[in-house]
Amino acid sequence: MQISFHGAARQVTGSCHRIECAGTRLLVDCGLFQGGRAVEEDNHDDFGFDPATIDFLLLTHAHLDHCGRIPLLVKRGFRGEIIATAATRELVRIVLADAASLQEEDAKRRARHERRSGGRIPQPLYTLDDAFHAMDYFGRAVSYDRPLALAEGVTACFIDAGHMLGSASIVLDLAEGGHRRRVVFSGDLGNPGRPLMRDPTPPPEADHVVIESTYGDRDHRPMDESVVELVDAIVRARAAGGNVIIPTFALERAQEILFTLGDAVRAGSLPRNLPVFLDSPMAISATELFRRHPECLNETARARLQEGDLFDLPGLRMTRDTAESMAINRIEAGAVILAGSGMCTGGRVLHHLRHNLWRENASIVFVGFAAMGTPARRLVDGATTLRLFGEDIRVRARIWTINGFSAHAGRTDLTRWLAHTGKPKSVVLVHGEPERGMTAFGEHLDGLGFTCREPDMHEAISLA
Repeated sequence: MQISFHGAARQVTGSCHRIECAGTRLLVDCGLFQGGRAVEEDNHDDFGFDPATIDFLLLTHAHLDHCGRIPLLVKRGFRGEIIATAATRELVRIVLADAASLQEEDAKRRARHERRSGGRIPQPLYTLDDAFHAMDYFGRAVSYDRPLALAEGVTACFIDAGHMLGSASIVLDLAEGGHRRRVVFSGDLGNPGRPLMRDPTPPPEADHVVIESTYGDRDHRPMDESVVELVDAIVRARAAGGNVIIPTFALERAQEILFTLGDAVRAGSLPRNLPVFLDSPMAISATELFRRHPECLNETARARLQEGDLFDLPGLRMTRDTAESMAINRIEAGAVILAGSGMCTGGRVLHHLRHNLWRENASIVFVGFAAMGTPARRLVDGATTLRLFGEDIRVRARIWTINGFSAHAGRTDLTRWLAHTGKPKSVVLVHGEPERGMTAFGEHLDGLGFTCREPDMHEAISLA
């Protein structure tokens, strides 16, 4: 009976944890490493285990750093069952198809360069066909709070993590050789009091807890203050004659911002005809799924959905087509543009940055986590230039960082959630920056009497 860590170990991305019990081998998550070219090259490495030996993959949610290596897992031999909530399953199909398309495009672009220089022709991590093939291995769609017997001595229960549509923490009850252990995986925990999502469900008492530590070093600004700051950023940019660019994660964050802007328009804080562009095919598809899964929404959002449109913005335009996206850049003032990716590592937001970053009257508003090494992090940290499409763009636009919109719990709420597990034998910290959230959270928990561990990549811990 043991657990080993093959991603998000002393780093933020690539979540992947392997559990062995009574002859059954399962994974919790199988995510991509993200954070710049050097980090992303790690995706091509071995998993640290043989994918063919895995019986089950339990998926906490559909963000790429938790599900993005699933097609590669299948390519390398996985033939088990993937289990997730119904909403997560639908979102994963969108996310993996988008990721595969981007990887194929990136490989083609790099191949053109390598042919000219005589280098090795790069191959995508996986193709669109690989992504759709991986979906064949999704089996049972689980509901929250219903235990599921996976094998002799292994039972799983998914509880609402409040992080995004369909997200879950996972409770494993394990039995082997007379030993019984309960292990709780937090997944990514939501920030309570969100406009759309329910608050995270408190976990049961546990012997071992694997918990994220993204914001283990700090709390977030209150939501109401963050809404005021977002509205202020838009009002100021419009008064100055500029646009507002919001690099947005396509899942949950984009929908939350749309919901918030709709409230501001109804309250009269923003003009009714405010032109808002959702310039992300993946975010547009995900927005439709929010309407299909009211079971994942809080009471306020469900009531809004019953009244009519969950995202009631008269000036909202959803742009799937590339030509429509390019046309947005002819607008020099007054537009609010939501585009992916949230960390500015690719996607349409890069084109909008190229057209607006050098304008003093524009505003770039970051509303989510920016990992080390990403363009978003460089802008947040005060970069004066940003290289885009082979050109150094001077940063003259105003940069806003509004962390109250984070979909991750801050230190206080992480601690409060963990307290429900009683006094575990060990608390394992994952999904955090070692010198910031992870280390600081570990020191904080040590002071409260918890026994904490920060495992290295591929390290195994005995549960018995």
